[in-house]
Amino acid sequence: MNIHVNGGRGSDTAEVISFAFIDEIIALRHDLHRHPELAFKEKRTAGIIARYLLSYGFTVHEGIGGTGVVATLKRGEGEKRLGIRADFDALPILEDTGQPFASQNEGVMHACGHDGHTAILLAAARYLAEEVAFDGTLVLIFQPAEEIGAGAKAMIDEGLFERFPVDVVFGLHNWPGVPAGQFGFVAGPAMASVDQALITFRGKGGHGAAPHEAVDPVLASAAFITAVQSVVSRNIDPLETAVVTVGSIHGGSASNVIPESVDLKLTLRAFTPEVRAKLAERVPALARAQAESFGATADVNYRRGFPAVINDVTETAFIRQIAESHFPEGAVIADFRPRTASEDFAYMLQARPGAYIFAGNGEGAPLHSPQYRFNDDIIAPSATLWVRLAEAFLS
Repeated sequence: MNIHVNGGRGSDTAEVISFAFIDEIIALRHDLHRHPELAFKEKRTAGIIARYLLSYGFTVHEGIGGTGVVATLKRGEGEKRLGIRADFDALPILEDTGQPFASQNEGVMHACGHDGHTAILLAAARYLAEEVAFDGTLVLIFQPAEEIGAGAKAMIDEGLFERFPVDVVFGLHNWPGVPAGQFGFVAGPAMASVDQALITFRGKGGHGAAPHEAVDPVLASAAFITAVQSVVSRNIDPLETAVVTVGSIHGGSASNVIPESVDLKLTLRAFTPEVRAKLAERVPALARAQAESFGATADVNYRRGFPAVINDVTETAFIRQIAESHFPEGAVIADFRPRTASEDFAYMLQARPGAYIFAGNGEGAPLHSPQYRFNDDIIAPSATLWVRLAEAFLS
């Protein structure tokens, strides 16, 4: 693909679009936030998305991969097809923001900004339908169940890209701590793969006063928790990245009883298939060896999650050049680094070339926090990026 975009810094297009209907989009975002829905249960949300897209003139298909929505708009005779994806599921988190439009579904919250991602893409969709004479086909993908890593694969397995072919596919995520209105681009690995290990250390229960008559799984699991970080420090190339996190440990119910077993839950993250494979090899082996050294055993249930988000180098350069050409100086972060969080958009990038973009959300609580707040001020600049991308690609 030739990287060429009309305009540049200082040109008439080097600014955020002033969307005349932005207040309506923000109100929609607040409504979605007030009524969050968990993975594959997003029927109300999907219905609202479909109605808005139909009103914009898109051809709309519902129920793709469960509750997914795909909308297409063809203009002219061009054969190029651009895919843009947004997610729309929420998290099982009790909101603690005090916002007037806080969740009314107790224990469920848009704590990752998926309501905002949906609003961004709907704003771009309306503007493109009403204001832009592009040449080709625009394919908008509204994906469910990202938070459990299942929505993208479900849509693909139901023939997403066979039914709605695209040449490239792009996605976006807001990122707290990055200044609002700024964008981060990463060529190559951008987000980590994620796998899970459920490990049960089994020993022999007994009285806390007579540990010699028992086999203590607490001690075995504690030794493993300390030792498992040696996989990162001693089995992985120091120039590579790996993250091993023990997020849950449970065993026993009384201070004077040695329990029969202890359960651990781990997540394991990497940017490359080679590092991912090494973690899958070494962590279970170490768990079993540590258990054996204490006379215990370890049962390991190693569950593969989803792969790393690997951005296509050419497509990343393409959209980065668009941002550099159509936004003021400083909007593109010069040295934005990969994130070790994970995203099932990875499956879409395995199927089609494209890129996943990071949009600054400003200062505030991190993603997945009960205090997290999506910043409505980033809707217009982020929607502008999608509009300029469509103009450039479908020209």
